This record gives sequence, structure tokens and C-alpha cells, in this order.
Amino acid sequence: MLDFSDEFGVVTPLTVVPSNTALRLKAIRDFEDDAIKRIAGDEWLFEGPGTFIPRKEVEVLETISAIVINPNQALKLRATAETVDRDGKERVTGEEWIVKKTGAYLPGAYEEIVDVVNAYVLTDKEAVHVKAKKTFVDEFGKTRKNGEEWLITLADTETYIPGVYEDVVGIVKITTLSNRQYCVILDPLGTDGKPQLGRKKLLKGEKSFFLKPGEKLEAGIQDVHVLSENEGLILRAREAFLDNSETPPINRNPGDRWMIKGSTEYIPPTEVEIITKRYAIALDENEGIYVRNIKSGQVRLISGSTYMLNQDEELWIKELPPQVQELLNMGHDPLSDRGSWRLKADTAHFKQKASKSEEEGARAITLRVPHNAAVQIYDYKQKKSRVLFGPDLVMLAPDEQFTQLSLSGDKPKRPNVIKTLCLLLGPDFCTDIITVETADHARLSLQLSYNWYFDVGDKSPQASAKLFSVPDFIGDLCKAVASRIRGSVAGTNFDDFHKNSAKIIRTAVFGLDDNKKVRKTFNFPQNNLNITSVDIQSVEPVDQRTRDSLQKSVQLAIEITTQSQEATARHEAERREQEARGRLERQRISDEVEAEKSRKNLLELKVSSMSIENCGQAKAEALSRAEAQRIEAEAAVEQARSKAEAMKIEAETELERLSKAREEELRYLKEQNNIEVEKLREVADVEVRKFKSMVESLGSDTIQAVACAGQDFQVKLLQGLGIQSALITDGKSPINLFNTAQGFLGSAIAAKRQRLDSDAS
Repeated sequence: MLDFSDEFGVVTPLTVVPSNTALRLKAIRDFEDDAIKRIAGDEWLFEGPGTFIPRKEVEVLETISAIVINPNQALKLRATAETVDRDGKERVTGEEWIVKKTGAYLPGAYEEIVDVVNAYVLTDKEAVHVKAKKTFVDEFGKTRKNGEEWLITLADTETYIPGVYEDVVGIVKITTLSNRQYCVILDPLGTDGKPQLGRKKLLKGEKSFFLKPGEKLEAGIQDVHVLSENEGLILRAREAFLDNSETPPINRNPGDRWMIKGSTEYIPPTEVEIITKRYAIALDENEGIYVRNIKSGQVRLISGSTYMLNQDEELWIKELPPQVQELLNMGHDPLSDRGSWRLKADTAHFKQKASKSEEEGARAITLRVPHNAAVQIYDYKQKKSRVLFGPDLVMLAPDEQFTQLSLSGDKPKRPNVIKTLCLLLGPDFCTDIITVETADHARLSLQLSYNWYFDVGDKSPQASAKLFSVPDFIGDLCKAVASRIRGSVAGTNFDDFHKNSAKIIRTAVFGLDDNKKVRKTFNFPQNNLNITSVDIQSVEPVDQRTRDSLQKSVQLAIEITTQSQEATARHEAERREQEARGRLERQRISDEVEAEKSRKNLLELKVSSMSIENCGQAKAEALSRAEAQRIEAEAAVEQARSKAEAMKIEAETELERLSKAREEELRYLKEQNNIEVEKLREVADVEVRKFKSMVESLGSDTIQAVACAGQDFQVKLLQGLGIQSALITDGKSPINLFNTAQGFLGSAIAAKRQRLDSDAS
């Protein structure tokens, strides 16, 4: 083979530039290209389709492919130097523009792609908020100032591609109002398109609109105020205006308050603000509320009807002293819970109620006065008091307060133990412990219980007021009675008092009448309190020695009584024990007789059961042996039959398996042979087609060109055909190389066909 690479250098194929592709070229030095004068540093494009022939004055910088602009797309381009775009417009350095034409776009030599811009698809529910970067004229022919903002809606165009001087702020959703809604727009745009700063605009439904740039809703979309018969709205004017909702129209001044009532629907104008919504408060005869006039400050009680506060009224919460509030919140029944009205218990167990709403706090303060009790209420405005008797429900007026009672309690009595609002009229009792001293200086501790009641036969205001004239009637009662008892006991010896204590105490408390008899009651005229009886619950000496002497005498009497009772009980127990022993012995003898009879019957039953058991056992054994032999015989016959069937099934199964195995093996060998024959046939066809294609690829023109070409090209041609030998002459004797080549090819083709035929056979 001949190699001419050293003599001619490496052969480089020419660059083929396909369509929608270009080479970016740069002139290294000045030259003229088809009457175009190129200056060093110039750049231009060689656009396809075509074959680029390189020149030494031209440098290939890069290969540029066209950008496909789809529908609803655009290219943003920037000029890197002064140039003329494909539409023939002159562009300066740094200028940007948009190309919206659909198809392939090949950027120029001095053009760079900034971005691929996708179009915004506008619908009837969305708009595009746009802001101008500089002053320009948009695609709709409108002049836009720098910083100006506007909306692009479906009414302007279906798709929108922002220009180079436009900046998309965002997508604006449509605002829809139903026929039951309204809204207030702040800083609305005027007819000239300029924002009216500080103004408001009211829009009522049904309506759909886009918020313009700079506009915003004051409180969002609001529902129309639907007022029923028991509802109202308190309104206040923000600025002066003519209220046409009234007949005749009324001029409203800033700060005016008024009220509208249902049934109606109301949408407030922009000059009006809603302060609050009022509801009618339904009040029973035993319910009430405190209402305060905000102009005059007057507070009044309203009860027994449905009432709605007007624009000049508000609910008023009545303040009570903390202890009175605690007593009201506990809700104790003075009759059943009298023993738990202790201040310590109240402080420990009282739990403050949860915070109430304004309406609940303004409810009238009430107290249920139980039966046979009284409550005093004082009016600080009129300087008068009134007493109410139970059962009744007391409702306080705005200037009234309860009279709180602080009574003595415990044993012995201590002041300010019981806190209450209700005065129990009795009959009731109280218990006290007092210490007295006899004439022989024996000190005794008495526990006394007094029954008392209030005489309320006359319920006139003057007589009723006397009930509360003594704040602590329990303490006064106990002190007065204790004073009388101490004075009477001081002149009596211990033995006399021990024998006649009840008479001495009753005489000291109630006194004697004109007939020298003990009176039945002791009356306190200050508050009509009457004591009806005195119960001596216990008398105990205070001195330890006196207490020990009394205890010894009592113990001696108890021991004598106990010993006599023990002796009587012991004799009675011995008598009962002897009687029980006799009954037990007789019962034992009768039980032994019955046992012998039962033992005899048991032996007879055992003999009878043994005979029956022996006969049954023999019969059962005989029957079981016969049944076992029968079952064994039947099982042997069934086993032989099953073995015969099993052997038959095994033989048939094995025969079937062998036949199927032979069939599958024959089918497999047949398929394998067919595949091998098909494979050889296809290989032979491939070789024939390959050789035929090689010969046809040369063609008659090629062979003719070989015959007419020079010697070096014939050598390279023969090398390409894979010929390993060559004929070399001195050039003087003519040789027909064409025939020689045909001889070589003919012999090679014949040998190839012979080899393929032998492989196929």
C-alpha cells in the first residue's frame, strides 16, 4: 500500500452547516469577501444549509443553533454592539427588544439571548398587574410613564407577553360580590386613571371587578347586615353628609350617633361606621338589667319586658362588696346549710366564678329569701330602708344594697363567725358553753341550748326595722342569759345545784311571775326576740379535784351495778348449759340408732350391685370381642382392594409420563434442526447480499474512472478493495490493467460463491 500523508499533510473534511444553524466567524485581518470588505475584528454569521470553505483570514468562534419560538412565547434579545436586527431596525449597544414571531430564530453575531419569555394566558377571572420601568409606548399604543402601574385584562388581549420595559408585579384575582355582599375600596382610581388618595368607594353586589393598582379593600368582602325585629345597629357619622335612608332626609354631623332597628337590610355608606350591634334582651318579671344613660349618667332598672338599648344607653354593672358577692355566689339555703355558714369555711371552699359576659354582669342582682326569713335593703339615694319577708325574690335597684349580718358562732360563742344576708325568724336554737361558780366555790362548765324565735306579728315598717336593730342578736342573747345564770348559781351550793340544776337555770333565765311560777318565755324588746326553753346538755366541773371525786363516785356506782348484773348472767348461763347438755345426749343416742339402720341398707345395696356388675361385665366383654374381629376382617378386605387400585393408577401414570416425555423430546429435536437450517440459510443470504452490494457500490462509472486514473489512484483503489498483490512494470511495455483488475475481481467473486454454496449444502 502507498501512504502519501507525509507529502500532502492531513486531509480535513469541509464543515457542512445544516439548516437552522450558523457559524460565528471573526476576521483576523482585513480582506474582501465577495465584494464585502471585512475589517479585522468584525464578526458575522455563516448560515446554513451550506458547506463552509475555511480561509486563513477567518476564525470560527462557535456554532450557533436556532432557538425555536413556540406559540405564546417570545425571545428577549440584547445588542452587544451596534447592529441591525433581522427586521432591518438599527440597534445600539445594550438595547433590548422582543421577538414574538413563531418559528426558529437564529440570533445575529451581535445579538445575545437574555431570556425566553412565556405569555400570560388571561381569563375572565385573572388579570396581570404590570409596572413600567421607564417611559415608553406599549403595544396598545398608550404612553406609559416611568413607575406607572396598570392591569392587563381579557378585554385588552387573550395572551400577554411583557415587553422589555414592563415588569409583571403579579397576578390579580377577580373580586366577586354576591347580591348579599358589599365592600369598601380605599384610594380608588378616578375617571382619569389617577388614584384618589384618602377617598373611599362603596360597591354593592352582584358585581365582579379587578382591584386596580393602589386599591385595597377596607375590611374585605362584607355581608349585608340583615336585622330582625330584635336587632339593631348603633351608627356614628365620620363626616357630614345627608342621610337619605330616613324620611325626610337628615343632615348628619361628624360624631353623631343614631340607631336603626329591624326588620331591614342595611349597607353602611362610606361616611358611616358601625359601632356595635344591639340585641333585644328578653326579661321575665323576675329578671332585670341595669341601664346607664351615657349622656346624663342616670342608671335605672328595667325588668318584666323585652328591651333594646338605644344609642345613648349602655349596660351598667353594679358593684357589690366582696363578702356580699361571695354570699350571693355560694347560693346556700339558710335553713338547710345553717351549720356551714362559717367565714373560715367560706374562705377555704369558695371558688370565684368564671368571668361573665357584659350582659350577664349587668343582670339585676337578685336574692331568693327563704321561708320564715327576712332581708333588709337600704337605699343610699333616698336614705330609706325596707324589710322583705320570705318566701320572696328580692331585686336590687341601682342605689340599693343588702344589709349584711355578722353573727356569733361556735361553742363557746365568738363574734363575726357567721356571715349572712337573711335573718332567720325561727323557731331555731343556739348552743353555748358558759362557766359558773357556786357559793362553795365549785366551778362548773355548762353546755346550754336555747330555743328562740322572732315575734313578727306586726309587719309594719317600724316593727320590721326593729328586727335588724341588733346586729349580733345571737351574741347579745347568749351574753344576757349567761349573766342571769351566773348570778343565780353564785348563791347556790354545789349539792343543791347538782340536784336542782334544771329548775335553778330555768328560774334564772325566765324569772318568776306574780304567782311565783316560772315564766314560759324571755323577751328582748329591742328586736322582739323570744326565748322559749333552755336545754341543759351537760354539766362538768372545771376544777380537776371536783371532777375526780365525781368520777370516783360514779365509777363505784357503776361497779356495783355491773357486779350484780354479772352474777345474774352467770347463773342464767349455767342453767342454760345444763339444759343444752341433756338435749345433746338425747340427740346423740337417736342419731346412733338411725346410723345403724342406714348401715344395714347400705350392705344390702352393695351385694345387689356387685351381682349386677359381674353379669354386665361378662356380657360386654363377649360382645366387644366379636365386634373387634368383624371390624378387623372388613379392614383387611378394604386394604387389599385399595392396594390393587393404587398399583393400577401408578402403572397408568408412569406409562402416560413416558409417552409425553418421548413426544416432547422428538418435538424439541425437530425444532432445533429447523432453527439450525434457517440460521444457515439466512447467513448465506447475508453474505451474498453483502458481496453484491460491494460490487454494485463500485458501479460502471467507478470502474471506468479506475481505468482512466493515474497509477497512484489505482494503487489506492486496489488497496481499498483488499488486494494483497500488485503488478509493477517499467512503464515501457503497455499492460491492460483494466482487464487484469477484472480478472482479479472475477476470480474472487467465483471463489466467494463457491464457499457460500458449500456452506448452504
